[in-house]
Amino acid sequence: MVSNTIQFIYNDDIIKLKNPDPNRTILDFIRSDLKQKGTKEGCAEGGCGACTVVLGELKNKKLHYKSINSCISFLPMIDKKHLILIENLSNKKDNLHPIQEAMVKFHGSQCGFCTPGFVMSMFAMYKNFSKFNEETIDETLSGNLCRCTGYRPIKDAAKSLNSQNLYDHFKKNEKKIINLLTKIKDRDIEISYKNKKYFAPKSLSNLKKILKKNSNTKFLSGGTDLSLEVTKKRGEIEKIISLNSIKELKFIKKTKKFIEVGSGVSLYEFQNVIKSYYPDFYNILKRYGSVQIRNVGTLAGNIATASPIGDSLPLLLSLDSKIKIQTSRFIKVIPLSEFFLSYRKTKLKKGEFLYSVVIPINKQNHFKAYKISRRFDDDISSVCASFNFLIKKNIILDAKIAYGGMSEIPKRAPKIEKALTNSIFSEDTFARVKNLIDTDFSPMDDMRASKNYRSDVAKNLMMKFFHEVSGQKNLRVN
Repeated sequence: MVSNTIQFIYNDDIIKLKNPDPNRTILDFIRSDLKQKGTKEGCAEGGCGACTVVLGELKNKKLHYKSINSCISFLPMIDKKHLILIENLSNKKDNLHPIQEAMVKFHGSQCGFCTPGFVMSMFAMYKNFSKFNEETIDETLSGNLCRCTGYRPIKDAAKSLNSQNLYDHFKKNEKKIINLLTKIKDRDIEISYKNKKYFAPKSLSNLKKILKKNSNTKFLSGGTDLSLEVTKKRGEIEKIISLNSIKELKFIKKTKKFIEVGSGVSLYEFQNVIKSYYPDFYNILKRYGSVQIRNVGTLAGNIATASPIGDSLPLLLSLDSKIKIQTSRFIKVIPLSEFFLSYRKTKLKKGEFLYSVVIPINKQNHFKAYKISRRFDDDISSVCASFNFLIKKNIILDAKIAYGGMSEIPKRAPKIEKALTNSIFSEDTFARVKNLIDTDFSPMDDMRASKNYRSDVAKNLMMKFFHEVSGQKNLRVN
């Protein structure tokens, strides 16, 4: 079944939109069509959280809620979702939601511009957790910026929710929403709007049929990077193929030797899996982007964009990860280290897309990762470094080192790796070898950091890795 109409729930009703503009954002629809002005545009790139809304969707016949940045989410992405805005939180008797009451009680609003976004992020937390510790609150609010620096009362408001009965009118209305969402049948979406087309197939077989008839398409996963072509560059994307509805891509396979992550798995889902294997990977992901970003962004999408500052890429490279690429006829497997060709250029050919990422499990190795950025949370890296070492009897048997932010592509450090392999694991060894950074990389100058700063940081992170693994010093701030 193929439909040109997206359907979603808003205000307890099924809303139908026939052939909507696939380049239009959810935020624009909210403000222009729904005439709801609480949701704001602050940055148009998913960095400030003023545009935060919550989507509810059915998973295993249960409602799951997630916060997203509506400013960088295309309108068709809300198909078969429950759209919740700040205006929907109070009930029909005009009683404030417990979160709103807490914000009033603790004076959590100053100028008020950012407040709806904070409240919506807290609402998603309220629905997904029974208790909210300091870490959960900090992570929840990391994607929301307050220009008035009023974080303390907002956090106090969030903490106070622990004493609240988590029953609200959304819980009371849950069965009705589930029934309404169930009425929206699974189907392929094909939208035509002027010169633009949008496809959202439900299966790989249907995707392949679309690819045979449509060239020069752009694949949409989370869209956190792709959408900027519209919101920041003011361009148009004529053909979009969404991978979000293909269930065959939403899998995580775990064995003793590797983890395989389907390209449809969100970063938020992935982070909770990788935590038990590589805690540093988990810690970097929490700083990779806000919860709103990680709720929609994917590991495969991060790879496919080929950004030199994509935080997951150095980590995956140092772990010697492989990727599976879906061609028109078969799946091919290549090392991730061979995937990046030049700035934003990869080995992906027209009609090909990432099927999955395969991450080896080496519990005997020492794996560490570091991110240096101007702001701790939700900021782009100046330098991201990752180290994966096998050390026996104080001898480095294998060294894998990768950096982001140090060249036009994320890459390994071959000269340093060679110099360290079969060397004594000592401070003198690292001090001697670290200067090879300048032969492995030619760092760039940009607004985030100078090339000299990047070179110095990269060398210092090598020394930091040594001190942490040797146990001489605890140099962590997170």
